[in-house]
Amino acid sequence: MSYEDNYDQTARWDAESVREAEQRTQHRAARSSAERQKLKKKGKRRRFTLWLAFVLIVSAILAGVGWLLANDMCSFNKAPVETTIEITRDDDLNTIATKLKDDGLIQYKWFFKLFGKVRHAESRIGIGTYKVDSDMDYDALINRMSNKNASLTANTVKISIPEGYTVRQIIALMDKYGVNTAEKLTDAAMNSDFNYAFIDNNKKGDLTRLEGYLFPDTYEFFVDEDPTHALSRLLDNFNAKMSDELMQKVEASGYSLNDILTIASLIEKETDGTDRENIASVIYNRLNNVGETYHKLQIDASLIYGLGDSYTGTLTSSDLSYNTPYNLSMYEGLPPTPIANPGLASIQAALEPAQTNYYFYALGKDGVHHFFKTYAEHSSFVSSSQYAG
Repeated sequence: MSYEDNYDQTARWDAESVREAEQRTQHRAARSSAERQKLKKKGKRRRFTLWLAFVLIVSAILAGVGWLLANDMCSFNKAPVETTIEITRDDDLNTIATKLKDDGLIQYKWFFKLFGKVRHAESRIGIGTYKVDSDMDYDALINRMSNKNASLTANTVKISIPEGYTVRQIIALMDKYGVNTAEKLTDAAMNSDFNYAFIDNNKKGDLTRLEGYLFPDTYEFFVDEDPTHALSRLLDNFNAKMSDELMQKVEASGYSLNDILTIASLIEKETDGTDRENIASVIYNRLNNVGETYHKLQIDASLIYGLGDSYTGTLTSSDLSYNTPYNLSMYEGLPPTPIANPGLASIQAALEPAQTNYYFYALGKDGVHHFFKTYAEHSSFVSSSQYAG
């Protein structure tokens, strides 16, 4: 074979090798492309599966959360709760939601606040004390706390009612600060129906039916508040202060609630602030034993109450002979009603008097009452320079 023939053969072999190599490369490339397409499709399916699982999980979570929120909003499956919530001028939707949550009436504060904003709750909820329970849904709670007189932004006044004020004095104080007029408050006190077992609605027209039951305390009222609602706040407070323990003591005392409040009112008007239990002992000793006093309490504060507007500041001989059941030098036993609205300390003293043999007391120049067992001891003190006169 010539050199030329060898060269041609080698050239052909090289060309075939190149073609085979190119074919192998093209085949590998095609196979790689197919494999990539296959892997790409597999990746898409995996991503779709993961996305679908994510969507299902999120949907389940949202459905569960939605159910929990719906349960809370609609008051489903809640433990029974009955309570009283007080709304003050300092409250807003956030603090109201906190109070409701703390009392077990709602579970999700943020959701109640969102609902409240949609329902314009802050323009509907009013200052006051409201009875609520866990059967109420969000809307019912807002409706229950609504006050037709004013919203949380209404003008209010804060009034401190002293212990020992009478109904007339309390009404005059409320009139002075603009809660309502004395005329309307008096009419409400005399003629409104009050839903309390201790108020006799059959005694309409008689202002004394509320005497003893308007609890002295500090209150926040609306300006121009409904007079019946305003007076009910004081009655609500009295009802709350008379705990089960105190009411059990009233029942054990053998006296009615009205009698205990009457005794407490006498103590309130007589005390120097340190001697309530001793004054209580004098009252009970006189009521229960004939002694030198013949069941007569002889407490001037009761006569002053009975004199009403005719009392000028000093008891005269004519006053002392004035025929009224509140004249305890003329009539035995207790006056027909309390003569003022006593505080808790005087009520407790009426229920837990000191055990003494005292029947008399008199105010000394030292500013405190001095107590005596006999009329002779009392007379001796009154005749001395220690007596305040």
